Amino acid sequence: MRYSQLRAFHHVARLGGFSRAAEALLITQPAISEQVRKLETDHDVLLFHRDRRKVRLTRAGEELFRMTKQFFETEHQIGEYLSESRAAIEGELRIIADAAHHITDALSRFRKRYPAVRVTLSAGNTEDILAALRSYDAEIGVVGSPPQGSDMDTLDLSTTDIVAFCARDFLPDSTTTLRFDALRELPLIFREQGSKTRAKLVDEATRRKLRLTPAITAEGREAVRELVASGAGIGFVSNAEYRPDDRLRLLRLTDADLTMTEVMVHLTQRRDVKVIRAFMEIMRSAPEADTP
Repeated sequence: MRYSQLRAFHHVARLGGFSRAAEALLITQPAISEQVRKLETDHDVLLFHRDRRKVRLTRAGEELFRMTKQFFETEHQIGEYLSESRAAIEGELRIIADAAHHITDALSRFRKRYPAVRVTLSAGNTEDILAALRSYDAEIGVVGSPPQGSDMDTLDLSTTDIVAFCARDFLPDSTTTLRFDALRELPLIFREQGSKTRAKLVDEATRRKLRLTPAITAEGREAVRELVASGAGIGFVSNAEYRPDDRLRLLRLTDADLTMTEVMVHLTQRRDVKVIRAFMEIMRSAPEADTP
């Protein structure tokens, strides 16, 4: 196995094709193809499914790509360490959050301090976020509870109750609270599997030996919100994430101690990546400290 073979494989996997990888590495496409073919032949493994229009990673290719992302990031860190321009911070910071409102102020301060860093912010549930971090497809995550295992560094952001909400005319005007047992008689709108809010509701129902069956399962918080506003059923969210809306009414659960602790996370082994370290410092600092 040679460095050039791993580099060729990594660029094909990252860019989604041999011609794009060849352009990025400033070598010919046949040379890229030969490097990847030699890597597969030497180790008796198929890394790509090939057809005329595109290439797709095999399961073995996906696992190797996860490792090469770690390998080439470490190479980049070594270069930064040995460089005279060590103080400069640039590159890309990819953040995936189940609720972005916790980090918007810090993100604004980060951009002012480090304008050379390209930032992307996307949404996902806790399960998807942790998977993205572990596969090196994101640097920072915001999840609905501390993750299991010791591979993540965490920073607690807030703890709030889980609340229900419904359309204004869905229940009698006097209804402002619900008992947990009453949920089994109502049409429920749950988020997709992997949502921590959903998991906590299901766990509490299991503890009480109740069965909660969602009338509708929706992908993402906004989809749930719009379905509830249409009168389709009862939705759930942490109180910190509930946004006042003339169409909606908040309902507190009176007999269930259900809370969400929002947590910022990143891989422990990546804590020395410059953009991660810089963003975590911004999150831990007072806003006044970033004012010129």
